[in-house]
Amino acid sequence: MTAPREATSRYHAREAASPADLEAVLALRALCFRGAVGHDDSDAFDALCTHIMIEDRQRAAAGQSALVCCFRILPLSDGHDIARSYAAQFYDLSALSAFGGPMIELGRFCIHPDAQDPDILRVAWADLTRRVDRDGVEMLFGCSSFNGTEATAHADAFALLSARHIAPQRWRPRIKAPNTLCLGSGHRPDRRRAMAAMPPLLRTYLKMGGWVSDHAVVDRDLDTLHVFTGLEIAAIPAARKRLLRAAVG
Repeated sequence: MTAPREATSRYHAREAASPADLEAVLALRALCFRGAVGHDDSDAFDALCTHIMIEDRQRAAAGQSALVCCFRILPLSDGHDIARSYAAQFYDLSALSAFGGPMIELGRFCIHPDAQDPDILRVAWADLTRRVDRDGVEMLFGCSSFNGTEATAHADAFALLSARHIAPQRWRPRIKAPNTLCLGSGHRPDRRRAMAAMPPLLRTYLKMGGWVSDHAVVDRDLDTLHVFTGLEIAAIPAARKRLLRAAVG
């Protein structure tokens, strides 16, 4: 996975490096995940993770908050460390304990609701690609969240995931959380509507060959339904790798 250049000079990625940076990250997460700045979205994993900030130079020049996207990453040496991950709270990941290469858990990914430029996501992937190359990472994984806890609102998306994107048996997460729902419902999905309803990060995972758990976890705290998501770097199609390079060139 060759590191692409950033999509545009307008946006740049950097690691949070100060308490003020982390405060800005938590404020954006509170806005995106809890509906308003001021709510507490911190947890014990924040101290273990590296926090990545995508900033908008134009917003900064206009005197506005520059932060338009953030996420956190937790590097793991291999599958033996999988129990340390955030996702392991909700999924039985014992199958992935046999994974033999370095991994990165990607979490709390969010984009400011007023920032809809697709280049933001491209810059985020550019940063991830550099880390994959540098550290020899062989799998990215995390939880992909759908807003709300009513499965019917996501019927097309869940049906498409169930039909085409379930994890291979050797890595498939098993049920652990007390409140889950099966993705397979017999519903015949409208593919276009289903893909449009996917969270942007998950949509990108799927285009690169990513897969999901066969069930969703009902998260009442964040008012979401989330699925475990994995992407094996070696499985990314060559054409998609070329697009990754071209998209930010």
